[in-house]
Amino acid sequence: MSRDTLSRPEPLTARPACRARRRASRTGARNARAAAVFVLPFFALFGLCFLAPIGYALHQSLFTTERTGPLGLGGREREIFAGLAHYAQALSDDRFLAGFGRVLLFGAVQIPLMIVLATALALLLESASARAVPFFRSAFFLPYGVPGVIASILWGFLYVPGISPLVKIAESVGWDLDFLSRGTVLWSLANIVTWQFTGYNMLVLIAQLKSVPGELYEAARIDGANAWQVARYLKIPLIRPALVLTGVFSIIGTLQLFAEPMVLRPLASSIDSGYTPNLHAYSQAFVGNDPHAAAAEAVLLALVACVLSFGFLRMAGPRAKERG
Repeated sequence: MSRDTLSRPEPLTARPACRARRRASRTGARNARAAAVFVLPFFALFGLCFLAPIGYALHQSLFTTERTGPLGLGGREREIFAGLAHYAQALSDDRFLAGFGRVLLFGAVQIPLMIVLATALALLLESASARAVPFFRSAFFLPYGVPGVIASILWGFLYVPGISPLVKIAESVGWDLDFLSRGTVLWSLANIVTWQFTGYNMLVLIAQLKSVPGELYEAARIDGANAWQVARYLKIPLIRPALVLTGVFSIIGTLQLFAEPMVLRPLASSIDSGYTPNLHAYSQAFVGNDPHAAAAEAVLLALVACVLSFGFLRMAGPRAKERG
């Protein structure tokens, strides 16, 4: 290649293209910086309110506190590495494992019942013949606005013999009802949770039904489908994502069962400090003064919630539907 060729100036038509590329690069960099500024508060809050507590719980679960002095009542304390000792302690605790089994049984019965009720209410309120829909929608949703503690207190008055009108009515017809006995108290708790959260799940399903185009319903009616066929073959398949979402929320909420047994505990002798995993961890931390064991139990509870939630998503999600 000759020296004249190497020193030949760049064609004039290439200069605007180069300037355009540089301008586009600067614009992209500015957009990236602007996006980072908007996203940064989210990541800061996410790290502070989500990742930091999880990291601290993991740290607490791997250490233990050693106290000095006679009977461990000295003024000095130090943390020493305990490894997986607290996890082994939790997995060998019969009361903690019994609490897990109890909430799993609770969820196996209560979650399907609640979702079926929520689906039925959503379909009824969205049917063509429904009347006074805003009133009934608000009435069904109202229990969700009552805090769990207050709801448990209200239902406690309906469960305690001598106070409960339900017990008095049952006695008047010869039935012997004890809502707080060892065999029935779990289902009394399930009744409180179902009463409180069915309306919330109903609104989630109604929101999904609202997004379905009305032309699909009209086409089904023109084809001769009745209301039951429209609900079974059209509405329920179309609200499948909302049903999966409510199922995941219900699984997580079941494993977090705490307020209801905590409030009813003074009324029912069958509810002890290990009745649910959350209640057991609370007792370990604030009654037994062992926050490290409580942290290990909290981590195990979170792992079980993740496994059950992702397992349910795997079975009931879109891919499972395609395989079926």
